[in-house]
Amino acid sequence: MSHPIRRSFELATERCADITALVYDRLFRAHPETEPMFARDTGGHIKGSMLAFAIDAILDFAGERNGTFRMIVCEVQSHEAYGTSREVFFAFSGSLPTLRELLGAAWSAEFDETWRMLLDEIEDVLAHDTVPT
Repeated sequence: MSHPIRRSFELATERCADITALVYDRLFRAHPETEPMFARDTGGHIKGSMLAFAIDAILDFAGERNGTFRMIVCEVQSHEAYGTSREVFFAFSGSLPTLRELLGAAWSAEFDETWRMLLDEIEDVLAHDTVPT
């Protein structure tokens, strides 16, 4: 069986082929100031690309840590240059509420605990600009 983080994404994909709209709708409701940042992304390509990159980094961070996860610190710093706070960046990286809602009864205690630990670790990385090895 795959890692619980990967498995939660796999189950979400079975229910919704592309969770981009769900993730960004939640982000825009929680942080309405972010929606104008995507005004020129009329086709959703930038949002889709950013989410795919974030998912790859999350999966690498949760799994083998082959290198993609190191981009989390680089991305938070580059987003700060665009005026995106770490709070908003972290809100985006935490796809958890979207996945939990999408999976409904299939959401397990194992998913919940694994995601909570992962998000705590990512939040620590963002707070200290350090990437664990």
